[in-house]
Amino acid sequence: MMKRQLHRMRQLAHTGSLGRTPETAEFLGEDLQQVEQRLEPAKRAAHNVHKRLQACLQGQSGADMDKRVKKLPLMALSTTMAESFKELDPDSSMGKALEMSCAIQNQLARILAEFEMTLERDVLQPLNRLSEEELPAILKHKKSLQKLVSDWNTLKSRLSQAAKNSGSGQGLGGGPGSHTATANKVETLKEEEEELKRKVEQCKDEYLADLYHFATKEDTYANYFIHLMEIQADYHRKSLSSLDTALAELRENHSQTDPSPSMTAAPFSRVYGVPLGIHLRELGRDIALPIEACVMMLLSEGMKEEGLFRLAAGASVLKRLKQTMASDPRSLQEFCSDPHAVAGALKSYLRELPEPLMTFDLYDDWMRAASLKEPGARLEALQEVCSRLPHENLSNLRYLMKFLAQLAEEQEVNKMTPSNIAIVLGPNLLWPPEKDGDLAQLDAASVSSIQVVGVVEALIQNTDTLFPGDINFNVSGLFSAPAPQDKVSDRPASEELPSIPTPTPATVPALGLAPAPASVATKERAESEAPHRPTSPRVSRSPPEAAAPAEETARRRSQGSCQKEAEACLLPQDFFFFLLPTFFFFCKASK
Repeated sequence: MMKRQLHRMRQLAHTGSLGRTPETAEFLGEDLQQVEQRLEPAKRAAHNVHKRLQACLQGQSGADMDKRVKKLPLMALSTTMAESFKELDPDSSMGKALEMSCAIQNQLARILAEFEMTLERDVLQPLNRLSEEELPAILKHKKSLQKLVSDWNTLKSRLSQAAKNSGSGQGLGGGPGSHTATANKVETLKEEEEELKRKVEQCKDEYLADLYHFATKEDTYANYFIHLMEIQADYHRKSLSSLDTALAELRENHSQTDPSPSMTAAPFSRVYGVPLGIHLRELGRDIALPIEACVMMLLSEGMKEEGLFRLAAGASVLKRLKQTMASDPRSLQEFCSDPHAVAGALKSYLRELPEPLMTFDLYDDWMRAASLKEPGARLEALQEVCSRLPHENLSNLRYLMKFLAQLAEEQEVNKMTPSNIAIVLGPNLLWPPEKDGDLAQLDAASVSSIQVVGVVEALIQNTDTLFPGDINFNVSGLFSAPAPQDKVSDRPASEELPSIPTPTPATVPALGLAPAPASVATKERAESEAPHRPTSPRVSRSPPEAAAPAEETARRRSQGSCQKEAEACLLPQDFFFFLLPTFFFFCKASK
């Protein structure tokens, strides 16, 4: 392809040599004639390349750096990204990626502006001078020389003709006056010819100097195009370097924020979804790692968090917490500031156990104990069932109930009464074994789910009776122990705070609905998979005694009614899963 183009250029040069003007050819040697033939093509090439290259610029031509950057499309993209990520959660993966992308687009815009300014200075301006000033000046001298040579030749012809006329006039014997006039005319033409010859020589010298100058600077002119590619290469190298650096940082941050399933599946296998006994034996623990870790973090930061265990956490934060739990439990401190994520990790662990913490074998016994109406008999039955739990399950259930009882003590602030805690955690602690059954078994499952809530609520309310003795929550010594809340002392059950009554199977007919064919326990275990609800504002964790007197007065004034309203707000959405299957069954039966 290039050979054909070079051959075509030689043909054009040869055509130009055939058509060159004779006025200048007689003054030029062979070398300068070839130089002269390159003037016009060089001027056209410089002009056309300058025009097309100018059109490639994205910024404002001739502007300074700041003005040029503002006009670049990349800067407009960066501005749009900046406006967009302000509307996102700054801790989300998308928000972080968009923020970093905004910065790199800004950087790329400045690299582009710098490239265009260098291109203008080192390539466009020299090409413009070459096509609009230097080569036109040489071609102007050429035209001037051509005109002078043409005038000189014309004058020489007139002089020759006048000399002939003067000679013929003398031969014919004209009068003295006629001879004098002819002689004067010849003399005048000779003077004009001498002056014109001097001008031709002067213009020829200038033109030859221009040709020599052009010949010596042709390599410089060729360097304009070489320099163009060098500037382009430097621009692309800088852009690529910036992109590589930004991409490496972006990928690292993204992998830390939202690890891929392939990275997280392996570490979870020894913590989440593993039978309790195997997990404890493999790690040499008495209390399951997620239970102790989450309890310690919540004791430190989350006891006064409103709606704890009820409000869902962000999926990406929860996944990262679970990964850290499995890979490096000593690095969990960063998650203390998000109690809802910690509570979600604890619920997720209990829900993903192959067998519930309160065991399948004792499921029917728990249900029988919950069905007893007399409080003393029910408490004795619960004590008896607790004593039959495997040692590992009993230790972890006791640990958890001690914590939940302490959480309920803060119900005035966190709105989590024993009843509310049981509603959201009960289905994760006990659920019936999956059996192939008929409609009656499904009806029983929906009713038993309400009984599970009653069992867990009773365990929380009677923790000191069912699980006597103090407890050190920092069992393994792996975590920083919050001194004021490390131990829970025994206290009479009569001192428990009032709680919201939990519906029992006997109350279902009063609603006018028949039992429903669905497993409510399964729905409650899937609670965390439901769409996330907005997290409530964080409750200040300053000591109660530091509260302002006005705030203390307002709290006491609204203590009676506000707590009931807050608790009532919890019940409709949390009992929705219990009543929905019953409603479907009623609709089906009415047909």
